[in-house]
Amino acid sequence: MALNRPSSSHSIFKKRSAQSPASAADYLSALSQADARARKTSSSSSSRSTPTATPALSFSSTTTGASDDTLLEGDMDNSDRLSLPPVPPTSEQVFTTVHTEFGHCANEAHRHTSQHDPNEKIRHVERDPPYYILISTYISYLILICLGHVRDFLGKRFHPSSYKHLMPRDGYAPLNSDFDSFYTRRLKKRIDECFAQPVTGVAGRTILLLDRISPDYNHTQIPTGTRTRALNISSYNYLGFAQARGGCADAVEESIKHYGVSTCGSRLEGGSCDLHTIGEALVAKFVGAEDSLISSMGFATNSTYIPAMVGKGCLVISDELNHSSIRFGVRNSGAHVRMFKHNNMANLEALLREVISQGQPKSHRPWKKILIIVEGMYSMEGTMVDLPGLLKLKKKYKFYLFVDEAHSIGAIGPHGRGVADYFGIDPNEIDILMGTFTKSFGAAGGYIAGKKALIDRLRIKGYSGPYAESMTPPVLTQIIASMSSIMGVTGADKPSSQIQNGHASPLRIGNGSSSTINEEPEYHHPGPIPPKYLPSWLNLAPELASGLEGSLRLRRLAFNSYYLHRGLHKLGFIIYGHPSSPIVPLLLFHPAKMLMFHRMMKDREVPIVTVVVGYPATPLITGRVRFCVSAAHTKEDVDEVLRACDEVGDVMDLKHGLGRGKRWDIEEVVKRAVELVNMKQEDVDDA
Repeated sequence: MALNRPSSSHSIFKKRSAQSPASAADYLSALSQADARARKTSSSSSSRSTPTATPALSFSSTTTGASDDTLLEGDMDNSDRLSLPPVPPTSEQVFTTVHTEFGHCANEAHRHTSQHDPNEKIRHVERDPPYYILISTYISYLILICLGHVRDFLGKRFHPSSYKHLMPRDGYAPLNSDFDSFYTRRLKKRIDECFAQPVTGVAGRTILLLDRISPDYNHTQIPTGTRTRALNISSYNYLGFAQARGGCADAVEESIKHYGVSTCGSRLEGGSCDLHTIGEALVAKFVGAEDSLISSMGFATNSTYIPAMVGKGCLVISDELNHSSIRFGVRNSGAHVRMFKHNNMANLEALLREVISQGQPKSHRPWKKILIIVEGMYSMEGTMVDLPGLLKLKKKYKFYLFVDEAHSIGAIGPHGRGVADYFGIDPNEIDILMGTFTKSFGAAGGYIAGKKALIDRLRIKGYSGPYAESMTPPVLTQIIASMSSIMGVTGADKPSSQIQNGHASPLRIGNGSSSTINEEPEYHHPGPIPPKYLPSWLNLAPELASGLEGSLRLRRLAFNSYYLHRGLHKLGFIIYGHPSSPIVPLLLFHPAKMLMFHRMMKDREVPIVTVVVGYPATPLITGRVRFCVSAAHTKEDVDEVLRACDEVGDVMDLKHGLGRGKRWDIEEVVKRAVELVNMKQEDVDDA
């Protein structure tokens, strides 16, 4: 049985040595030298005018007067086919990022804008597979459960030493419940190879896997000592800011010189510094709220601040697919809880009529307050909240609205401001905005934004203020640098005017800085921001301060999201979610297919590391692989993922979608990628 054999990675893998960082650096150095020679040649000619320059973005180029210069001197190691771009750039394209961290892409056609179409309906449609897929999935679980119970029954009697952790000893109750641990021991353990894959290095466009084998059916995993560079389609690096090199990394390095690595305390007990105040003001401006507070952990943001908003006598109405942090926080609050069907506004309205008319249980007194909690983007389904529908109900029934934008802030909307920006809605119509910095901003922690009176109360009433450690200065700096690069800074010159001798000079901004800005026009959401919102010591490169880099990252992410989502759809797979979502779930159903999909993707000539998700994160029979695209990926990277899925899908019988319209082959999908991204949704379904 496929589920019960040991890992074959050691036999399938051709031992791949990790690409050394030096080779990529040499490659970029060769490009820079070629560009410098081209500039020297251009400047030595009196008859030739000074070449014009385009913004030297971290993934753009500077234009030179020559294009025939030799780029590389000597052979470069590219055995993994990931370290260097498939088509080497010309001397006119000087990329300042390492290709493994952020892919080189100068094609303006591979850009898109994430924005709501008023004619588009926000709905979640679950596509069911053929009956034989569902029946075989149920039978597989039935066999596994029956065999597991038989093995437990016999094992406890013939090998009791192996079950000591499940049996009472010396009058003590067992630490682990036999029932609760059954799924982990008898089902998950068989496919444990898919989970907790050890990695090292930067979680950028690619990532280094630490190879391992298991001689005892996943009970132990033994490192082989080798590494494999794989295409990373599984990290929450939506905008590609998780880089070891670049403007944000330089800012973080500078902050360590000023603040060290920790403030060594909670926010209310000596752990608050000026960076916290600056960061909170910047977040409030970014999301369009009066004020905000920052927490050092995203999960704790919900679980510690929701109890400060509601309590006994209050009602919380929660979407049935809300994250566990929301469930945990509501449970701790003591408020009464009701759930409505996922993104179903008709079901929510019926529930609102019932709870308002009936009031509190037993006493039937009116609720002290009603709080509806939803997510902007749902992490397991990739679906987007029906925000316009919610706001219509809000005006009618007068409840408070809490939107968790952990996966949507920075990732969607023409300005990266989340679901309100995507739908073109004033963010002040939402009472509480929550989000995290772990995804789009390449950092850690979370925030709560809203009215100043609410935020001031939460600073004192929330458990994170007096008890949790404050966010560290390097993480705060990463947030400030990445967020300001999306917003732009008032008065920042375009990068072209800052280029001298082929290099972009940094722009110093902030309080007490040598900024050339004399007047600071009033801030208007969504930006740009005045320099006073940034630290005085912070040096931002022109491409960051101007906001051009952030804008291009947003457009690259939108293109990749639409392309992967619609490409898989036209290939015939069952997928969930909204096409603008960077999360693209592909349904696998069968438990054995979760293991084999992971193996077959990782064992390809160009390895692809994926995340498979099963129970309890999803319903038992809807196991899936969850792709997470990034602005760091190029169009060729998405092509590689689609080609791999097409081959694996044929072998594993996964193509059961596409209710109407015809299925495309992989070559047509790759060839018509730009057309596919720019199609209307109904045209995609019918094409």
